[in-house]
Amino acid sequence: MGHPPPPPPPTRLDSVDAYRGLVMLLIMFELLKLSAVGKEAGNWFVSLLGYHQTHVEWVGCSLHDLIQPSFSFLVGVSLPYSLAARRAKGHGTAGLALHAFWRAFLLVMIGIVLRSFGEPIPDIGFTDTLSQIGLGYGFLFLLALRPVRDQWVAVGAILVGYWALFALWPVADGPGAGVKPEWFQEHGLTGFAAHWNKNANPAAAFDVWLLNLFPRQSEFVFNRGGYAGLSFVPTLATMILGLIAGGVLKSDRGGWAKVGWLAAAGVVGLAAGWLLGEVGVCPVVKRIWTPSWVLFSGGWCFLLLAGFYAVNDVIGWRRWAFPLVVVGTNSIAAYCMSNSVVKPEIGRFVRRHFGRFLEMVGPPYETAVAGAATVLLMWLILFWMYRRKIFIKV
Repeated sequence: MGHPPPPPPPTRLDSVDAYRGLVMLLIMFELLKLSAVGKEAGNWFVSLLGYHQTHVEWVGCSLHDLIQPSFSFLVGVSLPYSLAARRAKGHGTAGLALHAFWRAFLLVMIGIVLRSFGEPIPDIGFTDTLSQIGLGYGFLFLLALRPVRDQWVAVGAILVGYWALFALWPVADGPGAGVKPEWFQEHGLTGFAAHWNKNANPAAAFDVWLLNLFPRQSEFVFNRGGYAGLSFVPTLATMILGLIAGGVLKSDRGGWAKVGWLAAAGVVGLAAGWLLGEVGVCPVVKRIWTPSWVLFSGGWCFLLLAGFYAVNDVIGWRRWAFPLVVVGTNSIAAYCMSNSVVKPEIGRFVRRHFGRFLEMVGPPYETAVAGAATVLLMWLILFWMYRRKIFIKV
């Protein structure tokens, strides 16, 4: 008698959904406003949590800074599984390509729509997470059809090319547009690193040219946070790293061998990104997605994925991650709730029905408790959708 055929490979992994759920919950937990609460309360522990709930001013990294690269990285991780599932349904390459580029277009449009709520005209810009992913997704799909060697070459070409673009750009004499002198004195870069200063770099100049081609309420001069739409290029490198990681997870390697590969890649990425910043070759700046940031944040993404995969899919401990999986399987819905009128409406509901309890808590923790209650209600909505298998997909 012949052996029974092996079971079909999984179309998705609990570890990936759990990791994605953690990322989305970190976005949702912005509602707790722990940075402001910690300062008002004078509580060092809450202040520490608050630091990791906000972006660093320029060079460096907090936990909050890892949200966007993790989201982008996981798009790449999921793509090999998505392609396999669609091919199993009989989709050809042409159909897959059409879907990929349509999805890319929708992601950009959703980003613009979410940013334009309450505005008299569309707020055209490409610095949000969905738009950044959408601008690179078509290229990511094309690379998913290529051997892994080509994917590594693409990462290298993007990092070297993007580094050269900034390195060859003339250094500004002083602070960039909209940068206050006191901010520049504390956070501005000097020497060779000055090529990557806030609003005084080629990505900022590109946005000034591009965004003023669209109808606007007023002329675009600078981005207050220093973010740039052109960052979608190095963001694509982050997504390719995720694509490579997804290929490793989908390979025939043993479970612990996959964990070891991901962990080793994480350590190398962290060390390389940190070293490039330390020696002055390229500062680690999330807001303009420097090549060293791709490596540094990519290292963290590899390590986090290795941890989730080891616990959830190798050891098999899954129950603890269920609250994360509920959010991770409906990440688009969670993102839209967190970046639209839904979030403040839920917040007003909490204040209206639980205001007396919040008054009992009193300042400064009232804000954090109200935010936690709002996050809980958002999670319950996602749980209701999960139980009824309502998943928003693009």
